[in-house]
Amino acid sequence: MSLRRTWLVFSQAVTVALGVLFVVVTLKPEWMPRPGTGLPGPTILQAAAPAASGAAAVHATGYSAAARRATPAVVSIVATKMARRNPHADDPRLRFFFGEDGARQQAQTGLGSGVIVSPEGYLLTNNHVIEGADEIEVQLADGRQARARVIGADPETDLAVLKVDLDRLPIVAFGDAPSLQVGDVVLAIGNPFNVGQTVTAGIVSALGRNQLGLSTFENFIQTDAAINPGNSGGALVDSAGNLVGINTAIFSRSGGSLGIGFAIPVDIARQVMESIVREGRVTRGWIGVEPRDLTPEIAQSIGLPLSSGVLITGVLQDGPASRGGLKPGDVVVRIGGEAVGNTTELMSAVAALKPRSEAVIGVQRGERTLDVKLTIGERPAALRRTPR
Repeated sequence: MSLRRTWLVFSQAVTVALGVLFVVVTLKPEWMPRPGTGLPGPTILQAAAPAASGAAAVHATGYSAAARRATPAVVSIVATKMARRNPHADDPRLRFFFGEDGARQQAQTGLGSGVIVSPEGYLLTNNHVIEGADEIEVQLADGRQARARVIGADPETDLAVLKVDLDRLPIVAFGDAPSLQVGDVVLAIGNPFNVGQTVTAGIVSALGRNQLGLSTFENFIQTDAAINPGNSGGALVDSAGNLVGINTAIFSRSGGSLGIGFAIPVDIARQVMESIVREGRVTRGWIGVEPRDLTPEIAQSIGLPLSSGVLITGVLQDGPASRGGLKPGDVVVRIGGEAVGNTTELMSAVAALKPRSEAVIGVQRGERTLDVKLTIGERPAALRRTPR
């Protein structure tokens, strides 16, 4: 009988202990010891401890760290074109009808953004932001202002390099634009509508956009991060705050963002900047041909055994292509070891070649496949303009 009573007391004690344990685990989990220490665990609300600097904890889904890293290096640009004296300003009849102010043209001011990319004070921006400007004023995020001078510009990519002489300049790190993928998160930073520095977020919507008529050489990153007038020349950064593009243009019917913006990849911008700083201008390869995309219909009509490539419709007399033996009707399928499928790819591949270097051009001539060796020329200055 005593054995039975002992068992009954034991089972009741275990039941009560399990009940107490359940209540503690459910309502006061911080009272439970951490495994292997025998010490109470941390309070759940304190699990995300503040940073050593005392700053508030950053949510894992936010991009404030990327914004803090990149925004100090993004500047606002005010480009001013001085008033030009009207050659007829002294005509009393002109002054009578239009007054003293109407007889002379007014100064024009344009707004844009730029990105500081070197401690020496070099900035990247768009050529259309500063084109024709007599004075360029740059304002940093920390409130400092300085006059900027133009080191060089490249209308064919719509890029320009400026320089400011200030100490302790913040810079943004170059990212890896070729590794971007559609769907990657990006931030656009600039000064839209002159309201002040603004950060917008979106994703990479598409890559390699071209034939938009924005510039001669196009290989744009498309993003839905809001880009508005004044953002031109500003930074497109990845989720780590590294520069991956220079914001350039928007597709808009209203003048505001419709979710389709374009940025020049940073690898192209960096090449242009280094060439301008080193040589004062950008040099590109040129072969002197009139190209046209080869469509399946054209290929079938002239009996070609391929459906992609670039059809040469004209060859400049005594140009690099002519001297190398390229002929109208040839279809270029390869530049060096790089395949080309359309006119944009052909122009980019040729432009990347150094003038006076030699290159082998893969050509389809009727039923024959052959290689043509050319000595690359330099793209003439007369061709260096931006389509509008």
